[in-house]
Amino acid sequence: MATISDIGVAAAINILTAFAFFLAFAILRIQPVNDRVYFPKWYLKGLRSSPLANGAFVSKFVNLDFRSYIRFLNWMPAALQMPEPELIDHGGLDSAVYLRIYLLGLKIFVPLAFLAFTIMVPVNWTNITLEHSSLNLTYSDIDKLSISNIPIRSHRFWTHLVMAYVFTFWTCYVLKREYEIVATMRLHFLASEQRRPDQFTVLVRNVPPDPDESVSELVEHFFLVNHPHHYLSHQMVYNANKLSELANEKKKIQNWLDYYQNKYERNPSRRPLLKSGFLGLLGNSADAIDFYTSKIERLSRDISVEREKVSNNPKSIMPAAFVSFKTRWGAAVCAQTQQSRNPTIWLTEWAPEPRDVYWENLAIPFVFLTIRRLIVAVAFFFLTFFFMIPITFVQSLANIEGIEKALPFLKPIIEVKVIKSFIQGFLPGIALKIFLLFLPTILMIMSKFEGFNSISALERRSASRYYFFLFINVFLGSIITGTAFQQLNNFIHQSTNQIPKTIGVSIPMKATFFITYIMVDGWAGVAGEILRLKPLIIYHLKNFFLVKTEKDREEAMDPGTIGFNTGEPQIQLYFLLGLVYAVVSPILLPFIIVFFGLAYVVYRHQIINVYNQEYESAAAFWPDVHVRIIAALIVSQLLLMGLLSTKEAAQSTPLLITLPVLTIWFHRFCKGRYEPAFVRYPLQEAMMKDTLERAREPNLNMKGFLQNAYIHPVFKTADDSNSDLATEEWEQEPVLVATKRTSRSCTPLPSKHSGSSLSLPQVKEDCSKP
Repeated sequence: MATISDIGVAAAINILTAFAFFLAFAILRIQPVNDRVYFPKWYLKGLRSSPLANGAFVSKFVNLDFRSYIRFLNWMPAALQMPEPELIDHGGLDSAVYLRIYLLGLKIFVPLAFLAFTIMVPVNWTNITLEHSSLNLTYSDIDKLSISNIPIRSHRFWTHLVMAYVFTFWTCYVLKREYEIVATMRLHFLASEQRRPDQFTVLVRNVPPDPDESVSELVEHFFLVNHPHHYLSHQMVYNANKLSELANEKKKIQNWLDYYQNKYERNPSRRPLLKSGFLGLLGNSADAIDFYTSKIERLSRDISVEREKVSNNPKSIMPAAFVSFKTRWGAAVCAQTQQSRNPTIWLTEWAPEPRDVYWENLAIPFVFLTIRRLIVAVAFFFLTFFFMIPITFVQSLANIEGIEKALPFLKPIIEVKVIKSFIQGFLPGIALKIFLLFLPTILMIMSKFEGFNSISALERRSASRYYFFLFINVFLGSIITGTAFQQLNNFIHQSTNQIPKTIGVSIPMKATFFITYIMVDGWAGVAGEILRLKPLIIYHLKNFFLVKTEKDREEAMDPGTIGFNTGEPQIQLYFLLGLVYAVVSPILLPFIIVFFGLAYVVYRHQIINVYNQEYESAAAFWPDVHVRIIAALIVSQLLLMGLLSTKEAAQSTPLLITLPVLTIWFHRFCKGRYEPAFVRYPLQEAMMKDTLERAREPNLNMKGFLQNAYIHPVFKTADDSNSDLATEEWEQEPVLVATKRTSRSCTPLPSKHSGSSLSLPQVKEDCSKP
């Protein structure tokens, strides 16, 4: 059990670590040679030039202005100066709304901490329950600030009951206000943003096979019939995964060729050599430049053959297409309605924006998606279950006193004061952080296997699983296994009916472990994020070995992204811990508040200067943020209810039943009132924007704007004439389309794939025949 001394050691270590990171960042960021690492976003926008181009030789690499070293923390106020509307224009709505999650934490927990420390902490501290407990519990002075120090059947539990209601109502009020603000921001952003291809485009999947028409002809015919006044064009989806793999492999080989060419230019007297066998370690020696040049030539031939195969083979065409419309209104109607009497075919959804499309998964047949998701669900269950093993190990580090009681022979080793403080105050948090290091990558691989068709959907799915994993393993797992280790001696020797009471008293005591985790992950982790040590090293390695032109130097920059799939679940864990322990053990709240404040400043700086978002979803993730906080609130209420029941607070416990009911009702209200703004696009907004656009740009060539938007990236290097997108001008005169089916359908527009058309009398005659 960590004491105040152990927590002090952990706080000192993490504060010093964070300060060292900030100091290193302050020095590295002002060096001209690192300018592209710490300000890549401005370079990508073309608003910043390299300081290496001007000045004396030494000043190109080292900042000689000593006054700038004194102002090493000036980046903090600078990060707060940009107003939110300008931040949205600069970094996008997703980034601005992501920052509001940190502000939401401050809005919730600062008032909660004030009330908790002025009302609840004195109520808890002025008892002597733990000191005179008959359960022989392991505890520290910090636990005297928690609800564990209140005696059984005490009237003081009414204080915790009233504060639970106050905390719930305040949290719900802040959530409602924030949901309303973000929904308004989203609608305003959609109404004011510039024209984008995804506003006019719908992704159609599960196109049914037809024996008489190709998939492309069938798609065109279907939408000419059912959306005659708004259909514009379509782009078929190709299975170009193999072609994409060849292109990626060629890019990697090109990097090696550039490396050896640069090496040869530095030393022209000696041609670089390599081993042509396994991993460059075995085989005969060969000229490196000739070796990689021949590989690139071979890959170029393979790419040409594969591109031709994909373009001409009908089996490469998937039963899916990006269908574009003349107006946003037409696209909104198609995306938000059922297209066929059979609800399993002609499935439509809003197309992701072109840079958000995850092209590899579009080649997965729709029928396989359910099977894939079942496989991933089973795999995720076993991953969550088996991860309990390292969690148990971490908790064994956090509860030395409990182990000493059961295994006294270890006492002489771990009772050394410095070792004990380090183990209990710092090691559990860093050990858990290390065990969680590779988890986001595993979960992202699972999400990709499930078949989601956009990067934003992949990140939201991965974030959902990551949060569930943290809830089960880090939160519940730490409490259950930690309680078992902490009160191990009691579990072995006491009667069965005393075990629930022991667990009920021990849950608040796990606050000390979570405090160490927050300091390691929240304080030092956020400070490490701004240092960008890994991108710094990789950039300089690429810059030295691979860069030949300014374009190469831009590609060597790694601005990164917010990382919604990893950052948001970790934030939600802090919301969960704060809401659960606000009533149970308020000592946790100041550590969470420091995290939210520090993270807000750091990530605001990163969004302004570093991160370059891969996509813009217009804050489509906010309903997920809201529902997870609601879930955390309900969990805190249920745990408090169970805790008070172990305290035999028979009069106050039943009154807590109302809180989860009210919270669920509040969630249903917010879901019905605000969530539609995040899942549907109002037809009124679409019509207003279309009308305004027609008035401003009456001669807009919409087909030219959308023509190449949804071509697979591997085809964009080829001549646009090879694409399947039609380039003919749109026919305005309503005539009829011939179809290759035996039962003809009347359509008001000509088919681009049919060379003949029927006259109106012919069609009437054909349609009247039995």
